[in-house]
Amino acid sequence: MDSATFILALMDSAVRMAVPLVFAAMAGICAERSGIVDIGLEGKMLAAAFAGAAMSAVSGSAVLGVMAAIGISIAFSMVHGFATITQRGDHVISGLAINFLASGLTVVLGAAWFKQGGQTPTLSGDQRFMSLDLPGAEWAAESLGVVGQFYDKVISGHNLLVYLSVVAVALVWWVLTRTTFGLRLRAVGESPHAVDTAGISVAATRYKALLLTGVLCGFAGAYLSLAQTAGFQREMSAGQGYIALAAVIFGKWRPWQTLGACYLFGILSALEARMQGVEIPLIGTLPTQIFAALPYVLTVILLAGFIGRAIAPKAIGQPYVKER
Repeated sequence: MDSATFILALMDSAVRMAVPLVFAAMAGICAERSGIVDIGLEGKMLAAAFAGAAMSAVSGSAVLGVMAAIGISIAFSMVHGFATITQRGDHVISGLAINFLASGLTVVLGAAWFKQGGQTPTLSGDQRFMSLDLPGAEWAAESLGVVGQFYDKVISGHNLLVYLSVVAVALVWWVLTRTTFGLRLRAVGESPHAVDTAGISVAATRYKALLLTGVLCGFAGAYLSLAQTAGFQREMSAGQGYIALAAVIFGKWRPWQTLGACYLFGILSALEARMQGVEIPLIGTLPTQIFAALPYVLTVILLAGFIGRAIAPKAIGQPYVKER
């Protein structure tokens, strides 16, 4: 395999690996820009992955699977909202409780419903999302050189949810920066007292932000079980919710910068599969565990302060008490 082919294959894998991170990171931005710390992204992704695969296995429709994934993710988001907004509970504790609940509940329900050790049946056909070939991909690969190969190998050949992840980034950016609701959401995360003084409900705005978070986490979980793999497996989110939060911080709570961080993590994840058995000059063949650990090592390095100063929303994690 020549270097150009290797790089294109690596980029193709990176795009696929980054999709759940992109959805979850956009969900994290919506929550945290409103002042809600959402450690529970991991749990919502996992619950959504299970609900999507279970519904798709029963109904035979991937679309219904996505709807189920979004529904359960929104339900978990509202639980988090009730604990943190209405009851003014600790955001981190509530998020961790959601993660533990999802981890145990998916296994118990999976074992009870499908009798496969917590997994769902293998999905096929209309039960999952298959890859799509964009118009002109084959012609471009033959006629346009490297640019055409990039279009054919990296841009084309993905499933619908891959393309929706980029649309989600654009929509989150547009909502946050170009709409009245986005202005209010950002203001609630910075100065809830000022928003309240203006006659805008802080609680309602934060609940709406968590509704968006639930929708986006639903897509992230659905991608894991209905597109990236062909069914639900125990703990299949594998810490990606936490990496998504790291990407949010790396991107400084801005959608497009966060997208770049997600693709960086996607490249590191893709290296794990691509570097198996590859001999590096003067070093030799490295254990694949080194590449498997790279995303998490990079997360620690970035959060240790190697990304410059990342200023979080001023009111993040702080319960708001309405003044009388």
